[in-house]
Amino acid sequence: MDKKKAQVFEGLLSIILNAVLFGVKFWVGMITGSIALVADAWHTLSDSLTSIFVVFSAKLASKKPDKEHPFGHGRWELIAAMIIAFILAFIGYDFLTGSIERFRHGENVIFGNLAIAVTAASIVIKELLAQYAFYLGRKTKNPVVTADGWHHRSDSLSSVVVLIGIVIARFATELWWMDSVLGMFCALAIFFAAYKIMRDSITKILGQEPEQDLVLRIIDEIKSVYEHDLRIHHIHLHDYISQRELTLHIKLDKHMTIDEGHDIATIIENMIKDSFDMSTTIHVEPLD
Repeated sequence: MDKKKAQVFEGLLSIILNAVLFGVKFWVGMITGSIALVADAWHTLSDSLTSIFVVFSAKLASKKPDKEHPFGHGRWELIAAMIIAFILAFIGYDFLTGSIERFRHGENVIFGNLAIAVTAASIVIKELLAQYAFYLGRKTKNPVVTADGWHHRSDSLSSVVVLIGIVIARFATELWWMDSVLGMFCALAIFFAAYKIMRDSITKILGQEPEQDLVLRIIDEIKSVYEHDLRIHHIHLHDYISQRELTLHIKLDKHMTIDEGHDIATIIENMIKDSFDMSTTIHVEPLD
């Protein structure tokens, strides 16, 4: 499955399952009178709304390069990941303030077996969705799908807190505060996920040095087509997600003709394109 198909499939699967979970959670929350379950249901629905954006961004990112965007539209994936990170941060804030409010008012609700069953099922389903999104994100190197996985994880954590609160409320009424404290810890976990997604996306947009392992592999491949030491330096990678642009400098004998230097640079550029799927621009310098 390629990157676009993986993103669309994960997004559509998330929309369907989250819509079903929302309906069930909301129904149980209403018949039990549980504010926590109703709030958790709306949290689940927010996943569906985010996944709609995941699908939409896949369409935008897959557009071919045009006159206004010669490097393609792949960075829509990074923009989408940043928006998801912002949504996660908002959910974490709402989660944190809600937990503090429950602690201040000492809220405690007695739940039945139905609430426990629905909440437990939600945890399993949401964690499976998170693991699947993480898997697709790793395989396709897609930051949007990975970010959506963290959104699923945040919903799973939310449901874990609700479930623990339900169990505590039924069997240990003197520990009514445990639900609120766990909620605060989960909120911090959500904040950390949002920070990590935002940091990684911003780093890629600003540009970063290529990994040392990639640099060594490129140099080894160049040596396989040109045996002389080219004094390769100033290697920079520009990641546009849908395509990657590499620039580097090489040093050649200053007595070479322009045609000879151009031929060597072209051979290296074609090799990098075939081996690493990157477009390369090479600056030639005279070897002193």
